[in-house]
Amino acid sequence: MWFLPGPMEEEPDYLPPGPRAEPREAEVLDDWRMAEAAHAARLARVAGRVGALDDRLKRGPEGWRHRLALIEAADLSWLNGDRIGPDRLALWISMRLSGVQDDTAALARVGWAVRRLSGGPGPEVDLSAFLDRRDPENLADAAEPFADRAGGWLDLTAQASELHPITRACLGFHLWSLAGLGQQGDRMEAAVTAARIAASEGKGAVFAPLAMGGAGGLRVGGPPAERLARWLDGMETACLTAMRHLDDIEAWSVRAEAEMTSLSGKTPSALRAVLTEWPLVSAAMAEALTAASRAAVQRNLAWMEARGLVREMTGQGRYRMWRAKSQ
Repeated sequence: MWFLPGPMEEEPDYLPPGPRAEPREAEVLDDWRMAEAAHAARLARVAGRVGALDDRLKRGPEGWRHRLALIEAADLSWLNGDRIGPDRLALWISMRLSGVQDDTAALARVGWAVRRLSGGPGPEVDLSAFLDRRDPENLADAAEPFADRAGGWLDLTAQASELHPITRACLGFHLWSLAGLGQQGDRMEAAVTAARIAASEGKGAVFAPLAMGGAGGLRVGGPPAERLARWLDGMETACLTAMRHLDDIEAWSVRAEAEMTSLSGKTPSALRAVLTEWPLVSAAMAEALTAASRAAVQRNLAWMEARGLVREMTGQGRYRMWRAKSQ
C-alpha cells in the first residue's frame, strides 16, 4: 500500500522479472498477527464482553441501541475537541435545534456518528457511502482520489480477514490517517468505522463501544502490540460501562412501569419509551416524539418528578431537560 512506510534504504533489485509479494504489507500484517497472538487471552476476555453486550441488546428493546449510540457519539466528540454534550446532541438529533454558540458543523459530524452507530450497512460494504462521501460537493475532483485511498485501506483490512474483528478494527483505526482518509485531523470517522467492524459478527449490538468510560484505547503511538493492549483495555472498560448503563435503565423501566400503572392514556407509556431511548429529554422533544400535547407531557413529567422517577438536570425555569433517575 502506498501509505505504508518504505524501507530505510533501497537495495538493488537482482531478481528476475515476475510477480513479487509486497513486503511492506506483509510486514505490517505480520506485526499485527504477532500482537494478536501475544494478547490472545486478553482478546478472548474482551470478545466475551462484547458477546455479552451483543446478547443483551438482542434481547432488549430497540431504544437501548439508540441510547448507547448517543452516549458513545457524545464521548467520541471529544476526540476532535467538539465536546458535544448529550443534551445538545439530543436536541439536534430529535428536532435540529442548536444554540447560538453551538457549532452546527460539529453537531452534524456527531449526528453522522449517531446514525452510523445506530444501524445501516457497515463500512466494509461501501466505505464511501458509509462516510457520506457521495454528496454533490464531493463528486468532483476529490471523489476519485478518495475512492483510491479508501480502496487501499479496504484491501489491507481484507488481507487481515483471518484476524479477529476486534484486532482488525484496531488495525484499521491506526492505519486510517496513514491512508489519507482523515479530514483535518478528524479521528471520529476512524473510531466509528472501527466500532462497527469490531461488532460486525454481532446480532444485537450495532457497534462495540470504544469511548464510554474514557478513550484511552484510542491513543496512538507505539508498536502494534502496545496499541492492541490499550485498545483491548479501553474496549473492556467501555463494554462494562455500557452494561452497567443498561442495568440501570432496565431497572428504572421496571420501576417506572410498576408505579405508573394507575395513569391512564397513551402518554405515560410513550414517555417511558422516550426516556428509555434518550439520555436527556426536554418537554418539546417529548411532545414531538410521543405526538402528545405539551400539557400532557408536562403533566406526566411533573408527576414522574414528584415520585422520583425523573430528575430535572438544568435547574432552569425554561429549556429544561429531564433524565431517568436510577436508584
